[in-house]
Amino acid sequence: MANIIAVIWDCDKTLIDGYMQDPIFKDYNINASDFWKEVNSKPDEYKKKGIRVNKDTYYLNHFIKCAHDGTLKGLNNAKLKEYGKKQKFYKGIPEIFEKTKQMFKDDKTYAEYGIQVEHYIVSTGFAEIIRGSDLVPFVDGIWGCELLEGPDKDGDSVISEVLYTVDNTSKTRAIFEINKGIGKIEGIDVNSKISQANRRVHFENMIYIADGPSDIPAFSVVKRNGGSTFAIYPKGDLKAMKQVEQMREDGRVDMYAEADYSEGTTAYMWITNQIQKMADRIRDTEKAKIMNSASGVPHHLV
Repeated sequence: MANIIAVIWDCDKTLIDGYMQDPIFKDYNINASDFWKEVNSKPDEYKKKGIRVNKDTYYLNHFIKCAHDGTLKGLNNAKLKEYGKKQKFYKGIPEIFEKTKQMFKDDKTYAEYGIQVEHYIVSTGFAEIIRGSDLVPFVDGIWGCELLEGPDKDGDSVISEVLYTVDNTSKTRAIFEINKGIGKIEGIDVNSKISQANRRVHFENMIYIADGPSDIPAFSVVKRNGGSTFAIYPKGDLKAMKQVEQMREDGRVDMYAEADYSEGTTAYMWITNQIQKMADRIRDTEKAKIMNSASGVPHHLV
């Protein structure tokens, strides 16, 4: 019985007001704008040499370089995890995580069918920062970039190698992994052949939430397979609003709202209402299955 409703979140500018690396820059007195300008210039430099660069994840190399040249001295996984506590979440985060996970817990009309809500974060950022945040108690799975440590020139342990990356295209792989139950069901991987009916989280029971065009591949996978899609934009940001409105007009997202998840806001009401609709559909489908399989009551022959 696959009756799990999965809410899948992007991180930067979706859950966080800004980027998860902002507290790092503040701590090390680094100008964020200059840092990203330098990072973003490198792919074009390599392109001129005929070398392809993944723009979504190249920044990891720059962070590693800075950790070793002393610009980000001492930056290791333990320190990244500490920055999780310094994240500036939008209003209503993590409260909406906790509230939605509890929606059907004590309601027997839903609980008897195993209906439950799970939350996943799929980010091109540092997985370790997310693990250190206040979201962890309410999150059922995290996909993000993973780094291995090694010694710097002074022998201190710092981030040194890239182990795993997530870019805006490979986010779709994470969605299929959630769909199949990777990390939840032993022995299953993304290439395992599993019928749609037997997958742990059906696409029609997914809600994907993100902030912009970079998430179009993930929006498309969820929406094309019957799930729901929702876009977020910062309050007062007209350019960002126009961007998500265009995605709605293009059929990429079902709905969008200002980035405020407090109870009573458009974002809160749409997300919780969508979860409720999914739960009602699952419950009604399960009831119908039971009724259709039930045999008739025997009567005395006359």
